[in-house]
Amino acid sequence: MSRYRPEPDYTHGADEQVGVLLSNLGTPDAPTAPALKRYLAEFLWDPRIVELPRPLWWLILHGRILRTRPQRSAQAYKTVWTETGSPLLETTLEQREILQRLLSERLSGPIKVVAAMRYGHPSIQEGLDELRSAGCRRIVVLPLYPQYSATTTASTFDAVAAC
Repeated sequence: MSRYRPEPDYTHGADEQVGVLLSNLGTPDAPTAPALKRYLAEFLWDPRIVELPRPLWWLILHGRILRTRPQRSAQAYKTVWTETGSPLLETTLEQREILQRLLSERLSGPIKVVAAMRYGHPSIQEGLDELRSAGCRRIVVLPLYPQYSATTTASTFDAVAAC
């Protein structure tokens, strides 16, 4: 089995579909301790977030942090969670819809915009898979961070490169 993902079929002469991947930081799937544990494990394991030797950090993360923080964090998330879910995910999906509409109105070729989260769902992998499945030959990655930082933008491009 190949370690590379198959590329979608290419038709010469067809308009090239451009994909835009909007990427935000992330959010847990629910304001519950199990969902927060999964989210925090993914987020805090990123070496761009915590720059400690991995064996030492694994012991701290799994021995202490993931045993206590998810329950406290779940309580905080419940205070901002809405009936439709995570406010950050809702806002990112609204931005996706607006950008899709604006680009479709202003550009002549086909374009597809998807939203993804660096940590959590929809993941960057899921977003890139969706764009590739739609036949996007060129993909623009647009991190939704106000400034460059190794913990945000660089981490996003690390995840894109790993896909």
